[in-house]
Amino acid sequence: MIKLRLKRYGKKREASYRIVAMLSTSRRDGRPLEELGFYNPRTDRTELNIPAIVKRLKDGAQPTDTVRHILEKANVFEQVRASVTQ
Repeated sequence: MIKLRLKRYGKKREASYRIVAMLSTSRRDGRPLEELGFYNPRTDRTELNIPAIVKRLKDGAQPTDTVRHILEKANVFEQVRASVTQ
C-alpha cells in the first residue's frame, strides 16, 4: 500500500519535513516513490504539489494523520472530490 507521509530532514532540533509517497513497509527516511511537498513546523510554511497529490489520492494512496491535517488545511480533499464528480 502507498502512503503519503512525512520524511524528516534538517539539523537537530530544527527539523523540516518533505511530504512524500512511499510504500507503507519502507522506513521513514528511505527512498520515496515521489516527493509531493514541503512542511516546516517551526514557521508553519507549507508548499504542496497539488496536482500530484490529487493524482496519488485518486490512485488510492492513504495519508497519515499528520499529512491528512496538512492537506485539509490546504483544501486538497475538496479538489479530489471535485475531480471525481466530473
